[in-house]
Amino acid sequence: MLYSIFYSIASNIKCDKKSFYAYARSKAKSKIQISSVSDYKGRQIHDDLEMAEAFNVYFTSVFTREDVSSLPDPVDIFTDLDDKKLLVVAFTIEDVKDQLEKLRVDKAAGVDGLSPRFLMEIKNEIAYPLFILFEKSLCTTCIPEDWKCANVTPIYKNGNRNLTENYRPVSLTSQICKMFESIRRDALVHHLESKCLINDSQHGFRKGRLCLTNLLTFLEKVTGYIDSGSNVDTVFLDFAKAFDKVPHYRLAMKLASHGIGGKVHDWLVEWLSGRYQRVCLRGSLSSWLAVLNGVPQGSVLGPILFLIYINDLDIGIKNCLLKFADDTKVFGKISDPTGHFLLQDDINQLIEWSADWQMLFNVDKCKVMHFGKKNQEYEYFMNGHKLDSVTAEKDLGIWISHDLKASQQCIQAYSTANKLLGVLNRTIKCKDVGNLLCFYKSLIRPHLEFCTAWSPHYVKDKVLIEKVQRRFTRMIPHLKNIPYEERLAILKLWSLEDRRVCADLIEVFKITHGYSSVTLDTFFEIDSTGRTRGHPWKLKKKRSNTDLRHHFFSDHVINWWNKLDHDVVCATSVNTFKNRLQRIWERDEFVFGP
Repeated sequence: MLYSIFYSIASNIKCDKKSFYAYARSKAKSKIQISSVSDYKGRQIHDDLEMAEAFNVYFTSVFTREDVSSLPDPVDIFTDLDDKKLLVVAFTIEDVKDQLEKLRVDKAAGVDGLSPRFLMEIKNEIAYPLFILFEKSLCTTCIPEDWKCANVTPIYKNGNRNLTENYRPVSLTSQICKMFESIRRDALVHHLESKCLINDSQHGFRKGRLCLTNLLTFLEKVTGYIDSGSNVDTVFLDFAKAFDKVPHYRLAMKLASHGIGGKVHDWLVEWLSGRYQRVCLRGSLSSWLAVLNGVPQGSVLGPILFLIYINDLDIGIKNCLLKFADDTKVFGKISDPTGHFLLQDDINQLIEWSADWQMLFNVDKCKVMHFGKKNQEYEYFMNGHKLDSVTAEKDLGIWISHDLKASQQCIQAYSTANKLLGVLNRTIKCKDVGNLLCFYKSLIRPHLEFCTAWSPHYVKDKVLIEKVQRRFTRMIPHLKNIPYEERLAILKLWSLEDRRVCADLIEVFKITHGYSSVTLDTFFEIDSTGRTRGHPWKLKKKRSNTDLRHHFFSDHVINWWNKLDHDVVCATSVNTFKNRLQRIWERDEFVFGP
């Protein structure tokens, strides 16, 4: 019986991680839950209903009344008058059926109580009625009341668990509405991407752009500047409750400036207006409160609408600016006081934008980091407030340090993965090899490999990261006393160092063959010396003046890439490339690592 439970959890672990954590929590001696919170008067409350009310009061307190008396003029992003605007969204019953097929049964129902599992079971019967409903909603711009209401779940972020401000509201909305949102989202994305309306600085919620591409682009420029003898100052910006602060009238203006009009524009405006939310906490429901502005966190359309709203943030910026949704950083070379003044001017420009568009920065959380051994460490100000200077900052889940070494990130990744490995060891009593491998690959190893931009080059960091996998392989009873390399061979696992090299090669393949949205010349230069041996995608090795640059992605990966065979590099897809790398490794024809 116990084995069947573990097998069921393991077999579904890739698509349903919740089951494992729920089982682990049920076996834990101490239960982590919201026991009490402080209300707006500072009074400690313990009752579930009162806590739900306190959360709802706080979540709605961040809303602000939009100032429509003085509206800024939006930049007209859609400038091609001969091109067609997005006025209607055409879809078929087959599109509705596809959305029904994509429903995830482990997701929660919205206010209407219609769960994805129930909708999946009757999908053939409801496909056509839903098609009629969606068409009617778009033509009349009339939206059912249930679609505008949300059950909000408080999700803990960090800090004191008894403070409501340390929780994030995630909206659980109607699954039927989300299906229609997905159809609308696809049309919006096609319109924006096909006409290149979203700035290249944005890496969030876009195909071919990830946390990895954002960080690699950032580190490519920073390490390049330092390698040429310059210093770099970076300001990490933090918007205050970004998704919850988007003003609806201003957003409607931004939609029009991006060529979104007609029924599509009117439907989006109607979908955003007149919304209500309540907080659900352990079965207790708060009262309904109005949602004055913002895009719902947890909705399908929310992220793309936010990208549109923040798209013109780059305009007027002289230095480099990178975004991942609302996570923004601006940085530049600071070789003399002129560079400092230019970066301060950019900060002032951003402050002006935030005031005009009522998207204010949380100045206390905005930080500046100085890179370079001879950096003068100039001071920067926002609204008269001096920004704190830091030596390490967490950016997109990765710890960036002022010396650009990976040690702190390795320590954090090791700590997180090692704790999870302990949970796995205590929770799973049946040490079946297949089940343990499923859990390890899905729950633990991703923490050690998230975003390979931080790939370590110091032996001590590599050893620390590898410790987790060594410990995991010793958890299997009959392998405990066998050397590590033999354990890996028996389990058909790669060392983590080999996997990092492989991940870098896969990223190079994506960049060179157009599977990534970042361009080839951002990182590499094709070797045009005319050599015929090898493959046609050989990269030119540039001179590095510092060890920092020598060990960075765009430098250290070139030797491995240039050694690959022609049939591997010229694979027709990413999966084919991965499979051919796998076969090379299995035949020991290509050795990863130094």
